[in-house]
This record gives sequence, C-alpha cells and structure tokens, in this order.
Amino acid sequence: MNFIKKITIFLLFISTLNSSILHYKKYELTGKQKGNTLLVIGGIHGNEPGGYFAPSILILHYKILKGNLIVVPNLNFDSDIRNQRGIYKDMNRKFARISKTDPDYKIVTDIKKLILSKDVDLILNLHDGHGFYRKKWENVIFNPKAWGQAFIIDQKNIKTPKYFNLGEICKNITKKINNDIFSKKHIFRVKNTKTKFHDEQMKLSLTYFAITHNKPALAIETSKNITKLRTKVYYQLLAIEEFMNIMGIKFKRDFELNENNIARILSDYKSLTINKRFKIDLNRVKPFVNFVPLKRNGNKFTFTHPLGAVIKYKNFYQAMIGNKKIFKFKSENFDLSPTKPNIIFLIDGKKRDVSNEYNVNIKNSFKILPIKNVRVNVIGFSLIGYKDESNIEISLSKIQKKYSLYKDKNVFRIEFYDNKNRYIKTILAEFQ
Repeated sequence: MNFIKKITIFLLFISTLNSSILHYKKYELTGKQKGNTLLVIGGIHGNEPGGYFAPSILILHYKILKGNLIVVPNLNFDSDIRNQRGIYKDMNRKFARISKTDPDYKIVTDIKKLILSKDVDLILNLHDGHGFYRKKWENVIFNPKAWGQAFIIDQKNIKTPKYFNLGEICKNITKKINNDIFSKKHIFRVKNTKTKFHDEQMKLSLTYFAITHNKPALAIETSKNITKLRTKVYYQLLAIEEFMNIMGIKFKRDFELNENNIARILSDYKSLTINKRFKIDLNRVKPFVNFVPLKRNGNKFTFTHPLGAVIKYKNFYQAMIGNKKIFKFKSENFDLSPTKPNIIFLIDGKKRDVSNEYNVNIKNSFKILPIKNVRVNVIGFSLIGYKDESNIEISLSKIQKKYSLYKDKNVFRIEFYDNKNRYIKTILAEFQ
C-alpha cells in the first residue's frame, strides 16, 4: 500500500462521526452600492489548483465597489490540500442525493443552502479539465469529449428572471476574453452538455442542482494540459471579471492583471500564527522546523492565506497552502500558560516593551530584562549553568546560525515559559 493511500485511510479513520475534517471557508466582499450577487466556488476537485487559487486571489486582492461577491475558495478542502480529486470520492457527483453517513454530507448540505439563497443571482463553479474542448474531433487532446478551456452549461436557458440565457451570456464572454488569450490553442468555447437528455453523471453535479432550482450556474474549466498554474489562474480571473461586468458588479484590484503579477501573488504564502502565540512568515521559513511548542490536542492554526491548513501525521505536521507544501514541523508538547507578562527588551541599548509583538528587529545585540516566575529560552544560544537566559546580552555571533527559523539565517526564536513550565509565547529576534 503506498504512502498516500495509508494517509487517506488514516484520515478517514480519525474523521469524527463520518464527517470531513476541514469545512470550507466563505468570504463576502460587499460594495457600498447595492447590486447583484455572484457566488464563486472553487476547489470542488482537489487536483484542480487553477480552480482554487484563482478565488483565493479574489479574496486577497479585489475590492467590490458595487454589488456583492461571495467566494468559497476551498469547497473540498480535505482533498485540495492533498491534491486529490476527492478523498471521499467525487464531491461533484453528490448533489442529487447524499447519505447522512457520507463524510461530505455537511459540506454538500451547507453549500446547497448557500446556492439557493435568495441573494445569490449567479453561480460559477471553477475547475481544471482535461484537454481542450472542440466541437469536432481533431486528436486525443482537442476533441468534443475534452473539458478544458470551456464554459460548461447544462442547458442554454433556464426559467429565472435574471441571467436565464446562459448560452448567450457565455458566447458573448468568449468573444471578449479570447482577445486576451496567449495562444490560439487556449481559446475558450461554450460546451453545452444538455444534461437533462444526454449526461446521467452531470445530473448529479453542483451546477445541475442549481439550475433545476432555477438558479443560473455554470462551470469555468481551464485546461489541465496548460502546465503553468499562473496561466490557468489568469484565465479564470479574466473570465470571472467578465461575469462581474455583465452583472454590473463594480470592482478594483490592487495589481495589473497579467501573468507576471499572478506568479508573484501565487508565491506569497502569507503567515501562520499558532495558538495566537507564535507567528511565522511562510515565505521565509525553513523546510523543516523542530520543537515547535504545541498543545497535545486542539491547537489553533491561523493562516492569513485562504488556502492555508495543517495536516497532522504521526510524527510531524505539514503546513499547506492549497496543494503546495510549505514546511514540516515537529512539536514539543506543553500546556499553555494563562500568564501574560510584561516583556521588556533592551535592544541596542534602548528599552522596548514587546509584550504584544511577535518579532523585533536588532542591529547589534539584545537583552531580555528578568521577569518574575518566567523562564526565557533563546533557541540556538546556550550558556553553561543558565536555565533562564534573561538578563544576558546576546549578539548574533553568540547564536548558532543553524537554529535560525528562516532561510536567511538571522532570525531566532525566543520562548517564554512560566514557573510551571507552561508555554507563554514566542518572539522572533531578527538581526538586520
């Protein structure tokens, strides 16, 4: 049995009451002016990263001025962070019926309620599909059975006051966005599955559930055969913006929409805060970190990136951003202290209260002033006979660089514990 299968079985075993481990996140971007509401859903298939990294950029870098944008970037979060289509089988085949014992039951039930909300006017379900859709057979990559680079509709029209003419809307959008496509091979087309008459599997899908309840919905499929994630995300955003334009949703973004900027944004993993006591810059952290203070159970991992999550294995943890592995860490277990002491540093000869900070910048040296009933541990520094490393002047030359938390070898953890050896917090000392 391979490693991935072992982990999947282990996770299935520990999931509580047959439920998924991670629920999706919902973000609402609301303009000052009232208007239509677009619901964007990503990550229903975990091995389709274009479908979940694009909505994460909407959340982080777009502002809605008029109308509303609801974004679910990670519908199938358990599968997204494992880069698998569906670790509990295909979620997009569970919308006609689903057992209460299915691990996806709560997620599917909750997203159905959101889809049917009276405030939602149009739904986009984001995917990466194989090949490049063509109406006529060209070869095994370009053919009618392919799904990539297409707007997938279940039927041309539905009975609803707004956006009923899905076929016409998608046709008009292809004309607009195909002017900004990088290659003729990548142009978008409209694929009508005529689900009611021709596709039994699609009758089980999210979009078909929506349209049978008179909610306009369709899928945007970029191609899995496009190897660069930044290109697929560019196409997804290009299409989403055109849907917002048609709906009268006014927006602005904090970057110019091009591949280079998207590549830059995709490489920004933001930060992770553990139990509100230790903050880590995920862009700088080493691939492996040892002895991270954690509780035995119930740790709270807070990411500033919408796709951030931690997977726990038997002997270590893995921090993820979507399907990207950021760093591994091993834990050292402690109870958390209720103590919130005043922490005063002497930084380059000047006193500074850092009680509410996670990191400090240092030019030459620092000293932590003694705190009653608190022990200080500077990771990478040791002085024989000292268990408490407060009241000692420490410069960069006195710390072993291999213990730096970050790749640039000049950032070191300072940990604080109370007199019962309960963990208080970590402050990072960064030498400039």
